[in-house]
Amino acid sequence: MSRTATTRRATVQSIAVVVAAVFTLVGVAGFIPGLTTNYDQLMVAGHESGAMLLGLFAVSVFHNIVHLAFGVVGFLMSRTVNGAHWYLIGGGLVYLVLFVYGLVVDHGSEANFVPVNPADNWLHLLLGVGMLGLGLAAGRGHAARRR
Repeated sequence: MSRTATTRRATVQSIAVVVAAVFTLVGVAGFIPGLTTNYDQLMVAGHESGAMLLGLFAVSVFHNIVHLAFGVVGFLMSRTVNGAHWYLIGGGLVYLVLFVYGLVVDHGSEANFVPVNPADNWLHLLLGVGMLGLGLAAGRGHAARRR
């Protein structure tokens, strides 16, 4: 096998790296005053956090750390084709579960520990469908090439 063939990333790996980078940037942005409005109201966790990323998405310290961790996991899993594939599929499923959670939880209750708001719910739906779709489409292309 040529050196290029062994070092070239599969499409699913490149997609996973981009997704991981976005989650990492969002996690960092949640800690930057100005990008996060009401920064002085940023709480460790819970629905009481009044901080809003881009003035739209409810965030807390816990929420930001979860985004950072999700990004790191994506970078690590993107090192292999199977890992990248399952990062996108698993991540998509996680975000679909978060979407459902956001629909059923009372946003003002203690159960809203993430925290989520209606803008987060729509974003979670888009992320879930997008990641799942990308994982299935890019993974299918790689599986077809392996045959």
